Amino acid sequence: MSAPFIVHDPRFSRLMIGHARLDTLWTGGRWVEGPVYMPAAKSLLWSDIPNDRVMRLDECDGSVGVFEAPCGFHNGHTLDAQGRVIACEHGGRQISRLDHDGVWRALVSHVGDKRLNSPNDVVAHSDGSIWFTDPTYGIDSHYEGHQATPELASCDVYRLDPESGALTAVVTDMLRPNGLCFSPDERLLYVSDTGKTHDESHDPVIRVYPIGADGRPGEGRTFARSPNGFFDGFRCDREGNVWASNANAVCVYAPDGTHIGSIPIPEMVANLCFGGPRRNRLYITAQTSLYAIYVNAHGAGWTG
Repeated sequence: MSAPFIVHDPRFSRLMIGHARLDTLWTGGRWVEGPVYMPAAKSLLWSDIPNDRVMRLDECDGSVGVFEAPCGFHNGHTLDAQGRVIACEHGGRQISRLDHDGVWRALVSHVGDKRLNSPNDVVAHSDGSIWFTDPTYGIDSHYEGHQATPELASCDVYRLDPESGALTAVVTDMLRPNGLCFSPDERLLYVSDTGKTHDESHDPVIRVYPIGADGRPGEGRTFARSPNGFFDGFRCDREGNVWASNANAVCVYAPDGTHIGSIPIPEMVANLCFGGPRRNRLYITAQTSLYAIYVNAHGAGWTG
Protein backbone atom coordinates (compact mmCIF):
# COMPACT_ATOMS: atom_id res chain seq x y z
CA MET A 1 0.00 0.00 0.00
CA SER A 2 1.38 3.39 -0.96
CA ALA A 3 2.02 6.03 1.67
CA PRO A 4 -0.76 8.63 2.15
CA PHE A 5 1.70 11.47 1.62
CA ILE A 6 4.16 12.83 -0.94
CA VAL A 7 7.75 13.68 -0.02
CA HIS A 8 9.31 16.66 -1.79
CA ASP A 9 12.25 17.07 0.58
CA PRO A 10 13.88 14.55 2.97
CA ARG A 11 12.95 16.78 5.92
CA PHE A 12 9.31 15.79 5.45
CA SER A 13 9.91 12.05 5.86
CA ARG A 14 10.72 12.33 9.54
CA LEU A 15 7.50 14.28 10.17
CA MET A 16 5.32 11.44 8.89
CA ILE A 17 4.54 7.90 10.04
CA GLY A 18 4.82 5.46 7.16
CA HIS A 19 2.00 3.15 8.21
CA ALA A 20 -0.37 5.84 9.52
CA ARG A 21 -3.45 6.33 7.38
CA LEU A 22 -5.86 9.17 6.72
CA ASP A 23 -9.11 8.63 8.65
CA THR A 24 -12.50 10.00 7.64
CA LEU A 25 -14.10 10.84 10.99
CA TRP A 26 -17.32 12.51 9.86
CA THR A 27 -19.09 13.76 6.76
CA GLY A 28 -22.31 15.64 6.14
CA GLY A 29 -21.34 19.32 6.13
CA ARG A 30 -21.43 21.92 3.39
CA TRP A 31 -18.25 23.94 4.01
CA VAL A 32 -16.50 22.85 7.19
CA GLU A 33 -13.90 25.14 8.75
CA GLY A 34 -12.32 26.45 11.93
CA PRO A 35 -11.18 23.34 13.86
CA VAL A 36 -10.01 23.92 17.43
CA TYR A 37 -8.89 21.30 19.92
CA MET A 38 -10.07 21.55 23.53
CA PRO A 39 -7.63 19.50 25.65
CA ALA A 40 -9.59 19.60 28.92
CA ALA A 41 -12.73 18.33 27.20
CA LYS A 42 -10.88 15.83 24.96
CA SER A 43 -12.91 17.27 22.13
CA LEU A 44 -12.61 18.98 18.78
CA LEU A 45 -14.92 21.76 17.63
CA TRP A 46 -15.31 22.88 14.03
CA SER A 47 -17.67 25.03 11.96
CA ASP A 48 -20.15 23.95 9.30
CA ILE A 49 -20.63 27.50 8.07
CA PRO A 50 -23.54 27.32 5.56
CA ASN A 51 -25.50 25.11 7.98
CA ASP A 52 -24.91 27.69 10.75
CA ARG A 53 -23.68 25.19 13.31
CA VAL A 54 -20.62 24.19 15.31
CA MET A 55 -19.90 20.47 15.48
CA ARG A 56 -18.12 18.55 18.24
CA LEU A 57 -16.06 15.34 18.11
CA ASP A 58 -15.68 13.42 21.38
CA GLU A 59 -12.21 11.87 21.30
CA CYS A 60 -13.15 9.32 23.95
CA ASP A 61 -15.71 7.45 21.86
CA GLY A 62 -15.48 9.06 18.42
CA SER A 63 -19.05 10.34 18.49
CA VAL A 64 -19.99 13.54 16.66
CA GLY A 65 -22.85 15.86 17.51
CA VAL A 66 -24.00 19.44 17.19
CA PHE A 67 -22.35 21.71 19.76
CA GLU A 68 -24.15 24.96 18.90
CA ALA A 69 -26.87 25.83 16.37
CA PRO A 70 -27.59 28.41 15.23
CA CYS A 71 -24.23 29.96 15.97
CA GLY A 72 -24.00 33.19 13.98
CA PHE A 73 -22.24 31.43 11.10
CA HIS A 74 -18.97 30.77 12.93
CA ASN A 75 -15.80 30.39 10.88
CA GLY A 76 -12.40 30.24 12.62
CA HIS A 77 -11.79 29.37 16.28
CA THR A 78 -8.93 29.40 18.75
CA LEU A 79 -8.39 29.02 22.50
CA ASP A 80 -7.14 31.79 24.74
CA ALA A 81 -4.73 31.24 27.64
CA GLN A 82 -7.67 30.40 29.94
CA GLY A 83 -8.96 27.70 27.62
CA ARG A 84 -11.94 29.74 26.43
CA VAL A 85 -13.08 29.38 22.81
CA ILE A 86 -12.68 32.49 20.67
CA ALA A 87 -14.85 32.56 17.54
CA CYS A 88 -15.09 34.50 14.29
CA GLU A 89 -18.74 35.15 13.53
CA HIS A 90 -19.76 35.84 9.94
CA GLY A 91 -23.37 36.46 10.92
CA GLY A 92 -22.67 38.78 13.83
CA ARG A 93 -19.65 40.28 12.05
CA GLN A 94 -17.78 40.09 15.33
CA ILE A 95 -15.31 38.23 17.52
CA SER A 96 -16.97 36.43 20.41
CA ARG A 97 -15.82 34.32 23.36
CA LEU A 98 -17.38 31.32 25.08
CA ASP A 99 -16.86 32.02 28.77
CA HIS A 100 -16.64 29.35 31.46
CA ASP A 101 -20.28 29.96 32.39
CA GLY A 102 -21.32 28.77 28.93
CA VAL A 103 -22.35 32.19 27.62
CA TRP A 104 -21.07 33.61 24.33
CA ARG A 105 -20.00 37.24 24.76
CA ALA A 106 -19.10 39.68 21.97
CA LEU A 107 -15.58 41.11 22.22
CA VAL A 108 -15.47 43.45 19.21
CA SER A 109 -17.71 44.19 16.24
CA HIS A 110 -16.72 47.64 14.99
CA VAL A 111 -13.76 49.67 13.82
CA GLY A 112 -14.74 53.08 15.11
CA ASP A 113 -18.34 53.49 13.99
CA LYS A 114 -18.07 50.99 11.10
CA ARG A 115 -18.92 47.31 11.32
CA LEU A 116 -16.27 44.70 10.67
CA ASN A 117 -16.59 42.83 7.36
CA SER A 118 -16.79 39.20 8.52
CA PRO A 119 -13.99 37.95 10.80
CA ASN A 120 -12.53 34.79 9.28
CA ASP A 121 -9.69 33.27 11.30
CA VAL A 122 -8.24 34.06 14.72
CA VAL A 123 -5.22 33.34 16.93
CA ALA A 124 -4.41 34.26 20.51
CA HIS A 125 -1.02 35.72 21.48
CA SER A 126 0.64 34.89 24.79
CA ASP A 127 0.27 38.54 25.84
CA GLY A 128 -3.50 38.06 25.82
CA SER A 129 -4.14 39.92 22.59
CA ILE A 130 -6.40 38.45 19.91
CA TRP A 131 -5.40 38.70 16.25
CA PHE A 132 -7.86 38.06 13.43
CA THR A 133 -8.41 38.48 9.71
CA ASP A 134 -11.41 40.35 8.31
CA PRO A 135 -12.18 39.61 4.63
CA THR A 136 -15.68 39.92 3.15
CA TYR A 137 -16.59 36.27 2.54
CA GLY A 138 -19.37 36.24 5.13
CA ILE A 139 -21.11 39.22 3.53
CA ASP A 140 -20.42 38.43 -0.14
CA SER A 141 -23.55 36.24 -0.29
CA HIS A 142 -26.20 34.64 1.89
CA TYR A 143 -24.40 31.26 1.82
CA GLU A 144 -21.92 31.79 4.66
CA GLY A 145 -23.65 34.66 6.45
CA HIS A 146 -25.78 37.63 5.49
CA GLN A 147 -25.09 39.50 2.26
CA ALA A 148 -24.27 43.14 2.91
CA THR A 149 -22.27 46.06 1.60
CA PRO A 150 -18.89 46.44 3.36
CA GLU A 151 -18.65 49.48 5.59
CA LEU A 152 -14.85 49.38 5.66
CA ALA A 153 -12.72 50.39 2.69
CA SER A 154 -10.27 47.50 3.12
CA CYS A 155 -9.81 44.00 4.47
CA ASP A 156 -7.12 43.89 7.16
CA VAL A 157 -5.60 41.93 10.02
CA TYR A 158 -6.47 43.31 13.45
CA ARG A 159 -5.07 43.12 16.97
CA LEU A 160 -7.48 43.40 19.90
CA ASP A 161 -5.69 44.66 23.01
CA PRO A 162 -6.56 42.65 26.16
CA GLU A 163 -6.32 45.58 28.55
CA SER A 164 -7.73 48.60 26.73
CA GLY A 165 -9.95 46.81 24.23
CA ALA A 166 -8.38 48.94 21.48
CA LEU A 167 -8.62 47.47 17.99
CA THR A 168 -5.69 48.18 15.69
CA ALA A 169 -5.19 47.25 12.03
CA VAL A 170 -1.72 45.66 12.01
CA VAL A 171 -1.51 44.22 8.47
CA THR A 172 -3.01 46.38 5.74
CA ASP A 173 -1.28 45.24 2.53
CA MET A 174 -3.58 42.33 1.58
CA LEU A 175 -6.64 42.06 -0.63
CA ARG A 176 -8.37 39.27 1.32
CA PRO A 177 -6.38 38.16 4.39
CA ASN A 178 -7.56 34.73 5.45
CA GLY A 179 -5.69 32.18 7.59
CA LEU A 180 -3.07 33.24 10.11
CA CYS A 181 -0.79 31.85 12.78
CA PHE A 182 2.28 32.73 14.82
CA SER A 183 5.62 30.94 14.72
CA PRO A 184 6.29 28.95 17.93
CA ASP A 185 8.35 31.82 19.41
CA GLU A 186 5.77 34.40 18.26
CA ARG A 187 8.46 36.38 16.43
CA LEU A 188 6.76 35.82 13.07
CA LEU A 189 3.18 36.19 11.90
CA TYR A 190 2.06 34.20 8.86
CA VAL A 191 -1.02 35.33 6.89
CA SER A 192 -2.55 33.88 3.73
CA ASP A 193 -4.07 36.10 1.04
CA THR A 194 -6.98 34.63 -0.95
CA GLY A 195 -7.61 37.83 -2.91
CA LYS A 196 -7.62 35.86 -6.15
CA THR A 197 -11.29 35.15 -5.42
CA HIS A 198 -11.96 38.83 -6.13
CA ASP A 199 -9.10 39.65 -8.54
CA GLU A 200 -7.96 36.92 -10.92
CA SER A 201 -4.52 38.52 -11.25
CA HIS A 202 -3.85 38.42 -7.50
CA ASP A 203 -1.14 36.02 -6.28
CA PRO A 204 -2.36 33.33 -3.81
CA VAL A 205 0.39 33.42 -1.19
CA ILE A 206 1.31 33.14 2.46
CA ARG A 207 3.18 36.23 3.65
CA VAL A 208 5.31 36.41 6.78
CA TYR A 209 5.77 39.46 9.01
CA PRO A 210 8.44 39.92 11.68
CA ILE A 211 7.03 40.99 15.03
CA GLY A 212 9.01 43.94 16.39
CA ALA A 213 9.98 44.83 19.93
CA ASP A 214 6.80 46.91 20.15
CA GLY A 215 4.72 43.80 19.43
CA ARG A 216 3.64 45.05 16.01
CA PRO A 217 4.34 43.45 12.60
CA GLY A 218 7.07 44.88 10.40
CA GLU A 219 7.25 44.80 6.62
CA GLY A 220 6.07 41.48 5.19
CA ARG A 221 7.53 39.26 2.51
CA THR A 222 6.24 36.31 0.51
CA PHE A 223 6.81 33.05 2.38
CA ALA A 224 5.15 30.61 -0.05
CA ARG A 225 3.23 30.70 -3.32
CA SER A 226 0.34 28.32 -3.78
CA PRO A 227 1.14 25.35 -6.04
CA ASN A 228 -2.57 24.78 -6.67
CA GLY A 229 -5.62 26.85 -5.75
CA PHE A 230 -5.43 28.85 -2.54
CA PHE A 231 -3.90 28.69 0.91
CA ASP A 232 -6.67 28.97 3.50
CA GLY A 233 -6.08 28.03 7.15
CA PHE A 234 -2.81 26.70 8.56
CA ARG A 235 -0.86 26.05 11.75
CA CYS A 236 2.77 25.70 12.85
CA ASP A 237 4.23 22.68 14.57
CA ARG A 238 6.64 23.25 17.44
CA GLU A 239 9.66 23.09 15.10
CA GLY A 240 8.28 25.98 13.05
CA ASN A 241 7.09 23.99 10.03
CA VAL A 242 3.91 25.43 8.48
CA TRP A 243 1.11 22.93 7.74
CA ALA A 244 -1.20 24.67 5.27
CA SER A 245 -4.47 23.88 3.56
CA ASN A 246 -4.10 24.10 -0.20
CA ALA A 247 -6.73 22.95 -2.69
CA ASN A 248 -7.04 19.16 -2.21
CA ALA A 249 -3.98 18.72 0.00
CA VAL A 250 -2.20 19.77 3.15
CA CYS A 251 1.11 21.31 2.05
CA VAL A 252 3.95 21.47 4.56
CA TYR A 253 6.64 24.14 4.45
CA ALA A 254 9.92 24.24 6.35
CA PRO A 255 10.73 27.47 8.22
CA ASP A 256 12.89 28.53 5.25
CA GLY A 257 9.83 28.40 2.97
CA THR A 258 10.68 25.15 1.17
CA HIS A 259 7.67 23.02 0.24
CA ILE A 260 8.84 19.76 1.80
CA GLY A 261 5.79 17.55 1.45
CA SER A 262 2.06 17.13 0.88
CA ILE A 263 -0.81 15.05 2.24
CA PRO A 264 -3.49 14.53 -0.45
CA ILE A 265 -7.08 14.89 0.79
CA PRO A 266 -10.18 13.69 -1.14
CA GLU A 267 -11.84 17.12 -0.90
CA MET A 268 -10.93 20.81 -0.93
CA VAL A 269 -9.11 21.56 2.32
CA ALA A 270 -10.28 24.54 4.38
CA ASN A 271 -8.31 24.41 7.63
CA LEU A 272 -6.52 22.20 10.14
CA CYS A 273 -5.19 21.99 13.68
CA PHE A 274 -3.15 19.68 15.88
CA GLY A 275 -5.02 17.72 18.53
CA GLY A 276 -4.93 14.68 20.75
CA PRO A 277 -3.21 14.41 24.14
CA ARG A 278 0.23 14.83 22.50
CA ARG A 279 -0.94 17.22 19.76
CA ASN A 280 0.29 14.73 17.17
CA ARG A 281 -3.00 14.10 15.42
CA LEU A 282 -3.62 16.44 12.52
CA TYR A 283 -7.33 17.26 12.23
CA ILE A 284 -8.34 18.49 8.77
CA THR A 285 -11.60 20.17 7.77
CA ALA A 286 -12.25 19.73 4.04
CA GLN A 287 -15.39 20.85 2.26
CA THR A 288 -17.99 18.38 3.63
CA SER A 289 -15.90 16.24 5.98
CA LEU A 290 -13.53 15.95 8.93
CA TYR A 291 -10.34 13.95 8.40
CA ALA A 292 -7.40 13.11 10.65
CA ILE A 293 -3.97 11.54 10.43
CA TYR A 294 -1.34 10.83 13.08
CA VAL A 295 1.99 12.51 12.35
CA ASN A 296 5.46 12.56 13.89
CA ALA A 297 5.10 16.25 14.75
CA HIS A 298 3.45 18.21 17.54
CA GLY A 299 1.50 21.45 17.44
CA ALA A 300 3.25 24.64 18.49
CA GLY A 301 2.90 25.24 22.20
CA TRP A 302 2.84 21.58 23.22
CA THR A 303 5.49 20.97 25.88
CA GLY A 304 4.90 17.33 26.83
